[in-house]
Amino acid sequence: MSISSMLDKVYKWLLHWAETPYGLIVLFFWAMAESSFFPIPPDAFLIAMVLGARTKAFKFALYASIGSVIGGMLGYGIGHWLWWQEPGVYSASAQFFFNNIPGFTTEQFVDIQHLYEQWNFWVVFTAGFTPIPYKVITISAGAFNINFPVFIVASTISRAARFYLVAWLLWKFGEPINAFINKYLGWLSLAFVVLLIGGFYLIQHVL
Repeated sequence: MSISSMLDKVYKWLLHWAETPYGLIVLFFWAMAESSFFPIPPDAFLIAMVLGARTKAFKFALYASIGSVIGGMLGYGIGHWLWWQEPGVYSASAQFFFNNIPGFTTEQFVDIQHLYEQWNFWVVFTAGFTPIPYKVITISAGAFNINFPVFIVASTISRAARFYLVAWLLWKFGEPINAFINKYLGWLSLAFVVLLIGGFYLIQHVL
């Protein structure tokens, strides 16, 4: 069985929990796992939960946010303590991620290191708010010893903003907004971050 077909089965199995009393627990742990090693974002599960109980939309967003930030800390720990066999040499744990977890490549890690040197906070924030694989950023933040308080602040703001935005849209508009979220939310969130960073750049260097 290929990795993609296996993940598809896991994804469908997880989604069915949205209709059970254990949905909130699954949402929390799904968000936590996705921030450190699980390749499938929890957004579809959050959407299913909110559509099933719109009055609890912001409670669901809170659980997803807390779980995601805790998972980000776990990812940071993986990068900080388990990523290097010695300076510059990837460990067996790192090789496992490169070989088995979608989104992880050695070339990508080199590129991310250069981005951290220039942007720091904004790398974490952008990955937390947009479709960029967040787990790659959390682990690389630990691997490259990014300032931990900065990492936590960026993670908390960006993950809460992402999940609360989805919850608010569904709370406000219900099922009709679902197709829009699935199709355009990733691009809109990415555009928002670009504009936000551009605004701070103008304030710092032009105005």
